[in-house]
Amino acid sequence: MPTAVVTGANRGIGLELCRQLAARGDTVVAACRRPTKELEGLGVRVESGVDVGDEGSIASFARRLAGAGVDLLVNNAGILTRESLEDLDFARIRAEIEINALGPLRVTAALLPLMPRGAKIGLITSLMGSMGDNGSGGSYGYRMSKAALNAAGVSLARDLAPRGIAVAILHPGFVATDMTGHRGSVTPADSVRGLLARLDTLTLETSGRFLRATGEPLPW
Repeated sequence: MPTAVVTGANRGIGLELCRQLAARGDTVVAACRRPTKELEGLGVRVESGVDVGDEGSIASFARRLAGAGVDLLVNNAGILTRESLEDLDFARIRAEIEINALGPLRVTAALLPLMPRGAKIGLITSLMGSMGDNGSGGSYGYRMSKAALNAAGVSLARDLAPRGIAVAILHPGFVATDMTGHRGSVTPADSVRGLLARLDTLTLETSGRFLRATGEPLPW
């Protein structure tokens, strides 16, 4: 059975990823800062205290996985705050960049020694990281952090190709979760079905593309 690692697994998209991966028979490692009853009820391996913004936390997590192969890594953990030009809270913006952009790169680097040839990496990004699609401005920290994540994803795709590891850069849609105040137009279940379909069909030839969960390409 393939082994999948999911960060930000305690709620929303991460929780649903763990649910669907476990339901199809994958071995799931659910990484989060604090587990929820819903996550603990899935019967997957829960690794709590995993903070993607802390190098020591991620190094410890990697040590706990030593000896295991990681066939799929889904970097899902993220935060959202909404800064406007009139409310530029730079501490919040730094936190978004730390968690949303540097966090996935930190986790990927730490777990890379556990990933065999043929492994896959999913980066859960956002359409808000697209400069070509930005028609409304605002949300400085979130937009900047997701654009940076997209850039990292393309570099990872190039750098990991010789190792046979492919990278998907995926927009899950406007998903009704706690992060969006449950105002989204897509359910977590539907979004995750699309995300997993993209990861299942991911190849080295399609690595590094920025896609909707439904498969349509997105502008950078």
